[in-house]
Amino acid sequence: SKLTNLGHLEMTWRSRVHFHPLLVRILHKSRLKYYGKPEKKMDMPYQAYFEVADGSGMMSMVLWNSLCPEWYHSLKVGTVLLLDKYAIKSSYPFKTHPTPGDSQMKRFATIEISLNVRDPPTEINIIPEEMVKPEWGLPEVKYRFITRSELDDLPHNHSCDVIGLVTFVGRAERARKREHSEDFWLYRWAHAIDGTSDQPFILELFATSQPDVFERIHPMTYLVCTQMRVILTENSSRTVYLTTSNESQIFIKGWHNGQPYTKDAKVKNFIQWMKSQSEADQLKKAVIGGYYPFPRPPDSFLKY
Repeated sequence: SKLTNLGHLEMTWRSRVHFHPLLVRILHKSRLKYYGKPEKKMDMPYQAYFEVADGSGMMSMVLWNSLCPEWYHSLKVGTVLLLDKYAIKSSYPFKTHPTPGDSQMKRFATIEISLNVRDPPTEINIIPEEMVKPEWGLPEVKYRFITRSELDDLPHNHSCDVIGLVTFVGRAERARKREHSEDFWLYRWAHAIDGTSDQPFILELFATSQPDVFERIHPMTYLVCTQMRVILTENSSRTVYLTTSNESQIFIKGWHNGQPYTKDAKVKNFIQWMKSQSEADQLKKAVIGGYYPFPRPPDSFLKY
C-alpha cells in the first residue's frame, strides 16, 4: 500500500481526515499511566507514550485506554510497526520527553499520533525484525551509555544509560507522590559496578511498568537501566546518583536477549570485563535488603 512519513504528516495533517499507513520504529517507551478518577466512569483509563521514528524524524505516539492492556507489553523499544487508521492530534504540551540517542534526529513536537479503539479504530501490525528491509530507511535504536568513571563529570539532570553488576539491592520502599496524598511511588536503591571506578553506580529505581523485573533485581545480575537522570545532591560531600525517568527501562538476566543495546560498544566492553572477574570474589561483597538512608544526612546538626 502507499505509505506516508512523519515529516509529510506534519506538513499536511490539518488538511486531511484520513492518512496513509505509517511504517515506524519504536525508539523510546514511557511507563503506563493510569488517569482514572472516581467521578469519571471509564472502563480502562490508561495511557502510554512512545517515541517512534522513520527516515524523516521522530514523533510521539499515544496508546489509549483498552489498547494499553492489549498492546503495551508487545510494543518494545526497537519494535517496527505498520500503523493504519490512526488519528493525528496537537501535542500535549506538558508531557516529558526522552533524550534521543541520536542528537541529530529531527523531532516533530507539534503533533502526535493517537491510537484508539474507535474514532477511528486503529490497526496495529508488528513487523518481525527479520522481515524489516534496509531500504525502508528506519533508524536504529541508539543509546547514551556511560561508565562509572565518566559519571562524576556529568551535569545535574543529564540523561544516560548504564550497565553494571549488581552488588547491593535494598528493600522496596514507598514515598508519597504529594503531601497528604494517598498515592505512593514504589522504589528501591541498588549499587552496580562496571570496573572503571572504585565507586559503584548508586541507582534509585522506581517501579516502572515492569513489575516482573523490579521484583527480581538481585546481587550478581547484569543490570541495564536506560534513560536515567543524573542527580547531584547539595550536601557538603556532593554525592551523585542516578534516578529513573518516565521513559526508563530496566533489564536483568533473562531479559537481555534480543534487546538493541546488546550491540553497543560499552555494553560489549562491560561483558569482556566481567569475563575476567571471579564470581566468588564479587559474591563476598554482595549485600541485599536492609534500610538504606540516602542521600546520607550530615554528621552534625550544625550542617543542616
